[in-house]
Amino acid sequence: QVQLVESGGGSVEPGNSLRLSCAASGRAFNGGPIGWFRQAPGKEREFLGVMTWSDYERNYYYSDSVKGRFTMSKDSREDTVSLQMNNLNSDDTAVYFCAAAESYSGPLYDLDSSAKFNYWGRGTQVTVSS
Repeated sequence: QVQLVESGGGSVEPGNSLRLSCAASGRAFNGGPIGWFRQAPGKEREFLGVMTWSDYERNYYYSDSVKGRFTMSKDSREDTVSLQMNNLNSDDTAVYFCAAAESYSGPLYDLDSSAKFNYWGRGTQVTVSS
């Protein structure tokens, strides 16, 4: 079983950036899929993006709501997956979660639901406010 821990959240002003990290313990990520979600007060958990990787390639799928502003990456030295968030605005205020799915071979766009993921971190708060 894999345990996930998010870090990097905080409070920023609109237009700024944050980089979140998701670290694994107990079992390696092993190529993913690893996804990022967020949940704002009173709203449902929202899919942001998912990635898989191998020694030869990276595969990504992003929600239209964050495409072009948010970017996922895999640290080659450590078993972490990051979410770079640029040009943040107040609508990005939420608790951010990373999640891991068991081995999966289908298209990444089918992983745009929290129900498809088996393991979750406890989340990290991001607040965007002037």
